[in-house]
Amino acid sequence: MSEPKALTPTAAGDTYKGWLFKWTNYIKGYQRRWFVLSNGLLSYYRTQAEMGHTCRGTINLATANIAVEDSCNFVISNGGAQTYHLKASSEVERQRWITALELAKAKAVRNQAESDDSGDECPTSPPTSGQGGGARNSNSEVQSTLRTLGSKVEDLSTCNDLIAKHGSALQRSLSELEGVRLGGDTDGKIRQVTERATLFRITSNAMINACRDFLSLAQAHSKRWQKALHSERDQRIRLEETLEQLAKQHNHLERAFRGATVLPLSQSNPTLDSKSSGSAKGDASDEDDENEFFDAMEDPAGFITVPADPKYHRRSGSNVSGLSTETGIDDQSLCDEQSLGSNPESPQSLEVEPVRKRRTKIPDKPNYSLNLWSIMKNCIGKELSKIPMPVNFNEPISMLQRLSEDLEYYELLDKAAKCQSSLEQLCYVAAFTVSSYSTTVHRTGKPFNPLLGETYELDRLRESGYRSLCEQVSHHPPAAAHHAISERGWTLRQEISLASKFRGKYLSIMPLGSIQCMFEKSNNHYSWKKVTTTVHNIIVGKLWIDQSGEIDVVNHRTGDRCHLKFAPYSYFSRDVARKVTGVVTDKEGKAHYVLSGTWDEKMEFSRVMQSNKGENGTEGKQKTVYQTLKAKELWKKNPLPEGAETMYYFSSLALTLNEPEEGVAPTDSRRRPDQQLMEAGRWDEANAEKQRLEEKQRSVRREREREAQRAANLPEEGAEGVEVAEDAVIEDSFITDSPLKTDAVEIGTEASQASDETDPDDSPPHTPSVHQDNYESMWFERTEDAVTGESMHVYKGGYWEAKDHGSWDMCPDIY
Repeated sequence: MSEPKALTPTAAGDTYKGWLFKWTNYIKGYQRRWFVLSNGLLSYYRTQAEMGHTCRGTINLATANIAVEDSCNFVISNGGAQTYHLKASSEVERQRWITALELAKAKAVRNQAESDDSGDECPTSPPTSGQGGGARNSNSEVQSTLRTLGSKVEDLSTCNDLIAKHGSALQRSLSELEGVRLGGDTDGKIRQVTERATLFRITSNAMINACRDFLSLAQAHSKRWQKALHSERDQRIRLEETLEQLAKQHNHLERAFRGATVLPLSQSNPTLDSKSSGSAKGDASDEDDENEFFDAMEDPAGFITVPADPKYHRRSGSNVSGLSTETGIDDQSLCDEQSLGSNPESPQSLEVEPVRKRRTKIPDKPNYSLNLWSIMKNCIGKELSKIPMPVNFNEPISMLQRLSEDLEYYELLDKAAKCQSSLEQLCYVAAFTVSSYSTTVHRTGKPFNPLLGETYELDRLRESGYRSLCEQVSHHPPAAAHHAISERGWTLRQEISLASKFRGKYLSIMPLGSIQCMFEKSNNHYSWKKVTTTVHNIIVGKLWIDQSGEIDVVNHRTGDRCHLKFAPYSYFSRDVARKVTGVVTDKEGKAHYVLSGTWDEKMEFSRVMQSNKGENGTEGKQKTVYQTLKAKELWKKNPLPEGAETMYYFSSLALTLNEPEEGVAPTDSRRRPDQQLMEAGRWDEANAEKQRLEEKQRSVRREREREAQRAANLPEEGAEGVEVAEDAVIEDSFITDSPLKTDAVEIGTEASQASDETDPDDSPPHTPSVHQDNYESMWFERTEDAVTGESMHVYKGGYWEAKDHGSWDMCPDIY
C-alpha cells in the first residue's frame, strides 16, 4: 500500500488522503480503498478516479468513535449505523491516520459547538499566563473586528431596504406626476416628488458610505488575517510532526516492552553493551534514518520481529568487528548491491558487441468461448484414452519453457555468487526460490506437455551471462530435466515431475523432484523442493492460483538452512495475501536472518541481533521474538509488459521464449507446430496438429516396446498384450489432464496408473509391467548426486558443441 499523502491545505480545510484496507465481508475479506479525510468527514472510494463522481460511503467524525484494535487495525463507528473496520499497511501509517482522525474529530466537534452557540457572546475564561494570554488578546481582537464588520453588514442591509422603499415611492410619484393636468395640484405634486428624490439621494449616499467603510475595514484587516492564518498553519504542522514523533516513540517502547522485556539486551549481553559505549559514528540524521520503526510480522511462522536496540546501529569500526565475531557473520563479507551493479570486472561491463533486441509482443489471445458440453459430446462412443485435450485450456509454451522461466530473476544468483558470507548467500538463494512463483499469479493456462525427447534451449550468454537446456527425459511417468550454467560462477539443475489431486472445486499440483544450485567460488551446494500449487474454481467461477507449503533450502557444505513458509490464502485471515516468511539458521540452529514478503511482489531480509522466547501464540506455542536491524530489499517483481492481459499475462522473458532462433535443435519447443499455430491464433489447426503429434508419439512408443520385447526374447503375444497399456499413455489426453477423470480409468491399466497425475499414496497397488521403457535421454543421464545422494538426470554435455558445429543427425524426428 502506498504511503498516505501529507496534509494539504485547501480552501475547504485540511485534507488527508491515502490507501487503506477496508473489511467488506467474510467472502472478500479486506479490500483496498482510497480514503479522503476533509472537513470532519471521512469518505472512501474504490479508486482515486471515483473521487469526482462516486462516493462509496461517508462518516461524520463529530459523532464518531475511533478505537484501535491492534498494531495495524482500527475501527471507526458513529453509534451503530456505520462502522468501518480499517487496516493500514504498517503501524506507523496507522498512527498517522489515528492522529489525523483525532485532530479532524476535535475540529469538527469545536465547529459544531460554535455553530450551536452562534449569536451567544459568552465570555471565555481568561488564560493563566504567557502564551495563553497572547492567544486571548488575539481572539478578542478578531471577535471585535468581526462584530464591527457585522454591524456594517447590518447597516448595508438597512440601507438596501430604505433604498428599495424610497425608490418605489419616487417611481410612484413620478407616475402620478405624468397624469396630473396643469392646475392647482401641480405645485403640490412637484414638491412631493422633490422631497422623495431628496430622501432617495440621502439613502443612496448612506449606502455608498457604508460600503466604503466596510471595504476599508476589510482591506485593513486582510493582510493581518492572512499572516495570522499562516502562523496558525505553521504551528499546526509543527504540532502534527511532534505528535507523529511521539507516537513513533510510544509504539517503539510498547513493542519493545511487549516482545523484548523477557530478556533485555543490556542485561542479556553485557559485552555488547560495554562495546556500545564507544565512539558513535555518523551524524544525527543518520541515526534517525537507522532507528526507523519496523512492523512486526504476524504469526504464520511462529515468531515476531522487533527493532534492535539503537546501539546496534551506531558502532565504530572497531565495534563492528566485535559484533561480527559474536553474531558469526563478517560485515565486510556482506554483498554490496552497488558494487554488484558497478563491478568493472563483470561480464556486462566488458560487452562491446550489441546484443540482440528481443520481441516485446505476441499475437493477442483469441476470444474463443469454451463450451465444455461440446467437448463432452465429442467424447461419446470413444475410448477415454484417445480423447485429446483441446488447446483452449493451454498457453502457447511448453512445460520445458515454464521451467526455463525460473531464470527470470537470475540476477539473484549473480548477487549470491559474489557473497562471501554463506548465510547471506542463502538469503539470495531463498529469494530466488520465491521469485520463480511470481510469474504464476495470473497464469491459469496449462503449458503444453512436452513430447518425449523434446528439448528447449535458452541461450542468454551475451545478454545475461547464462545458458540453459531442458529435455523431456521420460514419459512414463512424465519428467523433465533442466540444466543452467552461468559464467558468473553458478550452476542450476533440476528434475521435475508432477502429481495432482482433483478435489472438486480445486486442483492441487504437487511438483516431485528437487532443485540444486552450486556456486563455483565457495563450493556451496544448495538443494530444495517446490511447494504445492492450487488452482481454484475449476468447475465454476474465475480461475485463480495460490501457492502453499514449506520449503527448506539447505546448504549441504555448511549445514545452514532457510525454512520458508508459504501461507495459504484464507477468506477469514486478516493477513496479507500470498505471504511468505522465513528464517535463516546455521547448523547449530541459531537464527541470523529473517525473511518476509509475498511471492508475487517482493522479499525483504533483516539481520537478527537477538532472539528470545516471548508470548504464547496460537495453540499454546511460544513465539520466538527476533530483534532485527532495518530490513533490506532482496527481490522485487518486474512489472508486466503493456497489454499483458491480452497476451496470456506473459512476462517480458516469457514473450521471448517462442521467438525463432537460428541453429537450435530440431527437437526444440520453438519448432513444435501445434504450439506455433496456437500462438498465431489458429486454434482449430493447432488442435488438429496436436492430435497428429500425439498419435505419432504413441506409434513410436509401441515400436520401441516391441523392440524391447524382441531384445528380451519374449513371445509376441506378450507384446500385443501390453498394447492396451501403451495406448493409455497419451500426450495431453483427457485422462492425464482433465479434472473429469474417474477412478475406473485410474485403475484400468498399469500405464494409465503411471501416467495419471495422482498421488502415489492414493493409487491402488499394481503389478509392475513385464518390461521397462528402453528410451535413453539424448543430453542427460541418470546419476546419483555425490553430495545429496539423490538420483536424478544430470546434463552429460555435447549439446552446445553440436550447436556450434550445426550437427543434429543424432536427434529423433518427433515433429
